Amino acid sequence: MPSLIFRKGLDMKDAVSGILTESYHSALIQEIKANDFTYQSGRLTVHLAQEFGFCYGVDRAVDYAYQARSRFPDQQVFLTGEIIHNPHVNDKLRGLGIRFLSDPGESLDRLGTSDVVILPAFGVTVEMLADLDARGCTLVDTTCGSVLNVWKNVRRYAEQGYTSVIHGKVWHEETQATASQAVERGGHYLVVYDQAETEIVCDYIRRGGDRDAFMARFASATSPGFDPDRDLQRVGLANQTTMLMSESLEVGEQLREAMLDRWGAAELAFHYQAFDTICSATQDRQDAVIALLRDRPIDLMLVIGGYNSSNTANLARICAESRPTFHIADPDCLVSHDAIRHRPVGAKDEVVSHGWLPAEGPVRVGLTSGASTPDNLVAAAIDRLNAFCNR
Repeated sequence: MPSLIFRKGLDMKDAVSGILTESYHSALIQEIKANDFTYQSGRLTVHLAQEFGFCYGVDRAVDYAYQARSRFPDQQVFLTGEIIHNPHVNDKLRGLGIRFLSDPGESLDRLGTSDVVILPAFGVTVEMLADLDARGCTLVDTTCGSVLNVWKNVRRYAEQGYTSVIHGKVWHEETQATASQAVERGGHYLVVYDQAETEIVCDYIRRGGDRDAFMARFASATSPGFDPDRDLQRVGLANQTTMLMSESLEVGEQLREAMLDRWGAAELAFHYQAFDTICSATQDRQDAVIALLRDRPIDLMLVIGGYNSSNTANLARICAESRPTFHIADPDCLVSHDAIRHRPVGAKDEVVSHGWLPAEGPVRVGLTSGASTPDNLVAAAIDRLNAFCNR
């Protein structure tokens, strides 16, 4: 029996609005927004980016998860994995009794017709969706509209004979889900992480080369049966929606130039396609932090969000180009006036730094947060900063 799928909520929005406000919103943040996104107390000034925190897609996904728990109080409710990349939010969902199939001891094989499964904002692969459907589970689909837009273009590429070159992280749930869309329509894909990997692909497009070396380099980033000699003749650009916007644009330009060199201007449109699939919320947050750094007097930047959050990491990358920047997972990382736990840009592990706040004089902090970070965590960080600076 095919699954029942909820894609537009579960008619429980009013029932969960109170707990969502209590759990994730902040009166302090609303006050700061009304005060030109500026907080001032004693020697501390905090300037907030004008776009930060929960985006529409994340807000919707969390809302639907709470609605699902309320709609099915007597049934087991599962998430296929993290609903978003924020440990605070995911732990709150676990506290509601929602179980994560990615947690130790859980298994998709145990699911049946009485179980409810929430699909995260990143989406799931075609294979996982088919498996869940075959089991007859009730599905609550929170896949973000921006992700669905990328999928639409990837399916179009496959149907028209183009290989999808996806700018993303091959290990990320969203990129895996996007890649599966190409294969499901009989197409191929290649995932490139950055401009350096893209240049390797572009060199092969222009001149060919050692096929075995190329396949060894991209073994985990290509579709089954991928052949660079065949599948790089016609390509279409796609991207993981949370990647750095400027880099996605550069990747597209690199590919376009390579195709232009290989096939000439007259044949370019036949061999290369690109559609704007950059998430507007991701772009807005990146633009806002650039404007913050340009327009406000800032000594250091705090970026709040999960360490496995791609969009948060990219905000930190932008900030680190011009200011001392600390990417923290949550307010507890602000240990003291002297010590801070954070993950440096480009690093894999969290470290502890000392002397991060000036001991005397004015302290001007810029603050932004990733699209998976709720306002109450931003408010808690500001409260800690205030306590440290005005002891």
